Amino acid sequence: MFVLGIDPGLSRCGYGCVERGRRPRAVAAGVIRTDPALDRPVRLAELQSELRALIAELRPDVVAIERVLFQHNVLTAMAVGMASGLAMAEGASAGCEVVEYSPNEVKEAVAGWGGAGKDEVGRMVKVLLDLPELLKPADAADAVAVALCHLARLPAATTRPAATAAPATGAHP
Repeated sequence: MFVLGIDPGLSRCGYGCVERGRRPRAVAAGVIRTDPALDRPVRLAELQSELRALIAELRPDVVAIERVLFQHNVLTAMAVGMASGLAMAEGASAGCEVVEYSPNEVKEAVAGWGGAGKDEVGRMVKVLLDLPELLKPADAADAVAVALCHLARLPAATTRPAATAAPATGAHP
C-alpha cells in the first residue's frame, strides 16, 4: 500500500509518499511550488497539473491530506483550502481513497502528542523512516508525517494477518 501525504498550500504544497511494510519506507518527498507573482487561477491550474502528474507517477492507494482548521490570514486560508480541494479532487478522480487529518492528529500519530512543533515532527519522520538526514523543506516532512499518520490509524486487522477463527462456544456439529 502506498499513501501519498499532502501538506496543502498554493505557494508551497508538500508531498510525501510512504509505502506500508514492517517498517514504513519513504518513496518520494518534495514540494510543488507556484509563483506568487502569477494570477491565482494560473497558479491553481499549475498545482492541479503537478498533483495529477504526481498521482499518476506514484499511483497511491490513499491520498491523505492535512485538514486546514485555522489561519490568521483569511486570504492564506482560502488559498490553502483551494489547494486542499484540488488534492482531494485529483485523488478521487484517480480512484484513490481520500482522507483528511487535523494537524493535531498528525502530530500525535508521529511525535506522540498533538502539541509537537515542526522540528519535533521533522525529527520523528527521520527516525520512523530511518532517513540519513532531516527532510527539507519542512513542507515535505509535514506531508510525509500526514502519510505516516494514515498508516498509524489503519485498523489492526489491516496491518496484521487475521487470526484463525476459534469455534463458537457450545456449538457442536
